Amino acid sequence: MSLDQLWNGWRTQYVGQGTADASDDSQSVFTRILNLQMSDEETHIVHRSAHSFVILNAYPYSSGHLLVLPFREVAHLEELEPEESLDLWQNVTHATVALKKSHTPDALNVGINLGAAAGGSIARHLHVHVVPRWNGDSNFMTSVADTRTIPEPLSLTASKVRAAWPKGDQ
Repeated sequence: MSLDQLWNGWRTQYVGQGTADASDDSQSVFTRILNLQMSDEETHIVHRSAHSFVILNAYPYSSGHLLVLPFREVAHLEELEPEESLDLWQNVTHATVALKKSHTPDALNVGINLGAAAGGSIARHLHVHVVPRWNGDSNFMTSVADTRTIPEPLSLTASKVRAAWPKGDQ
């Protein structure tokens, strides 16, 4: 079964800006994004803390799909230093609070795939998915055409999540 594509013209700007030389496999895509000389608005980073950051998924399952990652590129939870682990999970919690406020979902999926065999598409840099879900969000496009539709541009989603981020966590 293959997943069909739905043209989203508003994403041309995101795809066109690139993140780095695609042949550079010495760093994960997330590390390359962090090393870009671009603003958080341009890269869709919605929050940074001492040891981790939160970014919109470029290919979201639903509007508001966030990824929470340590700055340091590690593949496994046990490789995190205690302060990195604490910071990462605090940002997962804050991401759920922000999404509940910004997008009022009926539920959230929070998950992590450790290793390629577990479905980790970028297994070298662990990341926690925080995905808003709504009752009935499996619409006809997903059910009939194996295609997802995203109703708002990433830039709008990012601004909504930033505005809803819990205060006092800088």
